[in-house]
Amino acid sequence: MSDCNAGPAVLRRAKNYTRSPKRFEEHLQSVLPRLAYVQQVAAQYDVAGEFVLLPWVESHYRPASAHRQRSTGMWQIMPITAGSMGLRVDRHYDARLDMPAATRAVMKLLERYHAQFHDWRMVDYAYNAGAFSMQKLVRKHGLPTDQPVIPAWPVRRVTREHLVKLLAIACVIREPERFGVNLPILPDAEQLVQTQVTASIPMAKAADQAGMSVVALKHLNPAFGGDTVDVSAAPYLILPAGHAEQFRAAAREAATAATAAASTRIASSNSADGARGHRRRTHVVSRGESLWQIAREYSMNITRLQQLNHLHDDAIQPGEVLQVDAVD
Repeated sequence: MSDCNAGPAVLRRAKNYTRSPKRFEEHLQSVLPRLAYVQQVAAQYDVAGEFVLLPWVESHYRPASAHRQRSTGMWQIMPITAGSMGLRVDRHYDARLDMPAATRAVMKLLERYHAQFHDWRMVDYAYNAGAFSMQKLVRKHGLPTDQPVIPAWPVRRVTREHLVKLLAIACVIREPERFGVNLPILPDAEQLVQTQVTASIPMAKAADQAGMSVVALKHLNPAFGGDTVDVSAAPYLILPAGHAEQFRAAAREAATAATAAASTRIASSNSADGARGHRRRTHVVSRGESLWQIAREYSMNITRLQQLNHLHDDAIQPGEVLQVDAVD
């Protein structure tokens, strides 16, 4: 899209954004990890580059608090729109606040709008005012001409301003020297990465493993409604690259320790049971299995299964190795 040459309204808005160059640079630096992540995801889709900056217009990349009845997240997605985009919204998890899920969903939506209207300006209007409203305008007025860049259509002022703002911030990013600003550089360690989580884990434990505060972890991963990273909702966390590597290392260490502890318990119990003439075997817990199901499978009662594995409650995790009675 044309941005810096889109007309006086765009240049006025660009100058307004940068009237305090230092403040603009500081704000851009603070949102740069999110902007860079969106850019990385957007590169996988056939979407005009300006739309990487859409969250600047919508929310200044702020992960706005969840509200099930209003627009939410840095993309400002309404609940009804979220449903049509395939994004889950409930009290346990709000995918509008899930950076990877929401960004991919928005990119698909923008692609769909462009396939429908064949004009990126119309795509922006549709994102703000809805595709149905744009369809009615097209039927009545036809597609807009190339000039003026900001279509002279009877749309709401907020919709027209939405496009002006998008082109204005794109203009500043494209020609920063024109506005006396320097674009910040994002260090590699601060790049946001999607980090796999293999089993549900308390937020506090995940933060400890990543070497972050719980507040900082929740700020990057606000989609989870409680204090647990629920892998059934999203089996990943968004972490700065430096903390992601620390989290992975801690997870590997914890898995190794758990395996070693399980092997020790099994060996000790097998030795004792061997003296009593009992035979044992092991069972690897699958996703969704409960202690009751496992006990039933091996003709055991839950108390016996807990005793063999030194369990104090019914909590088990996928991948955990349990000792069970051998079934003849």
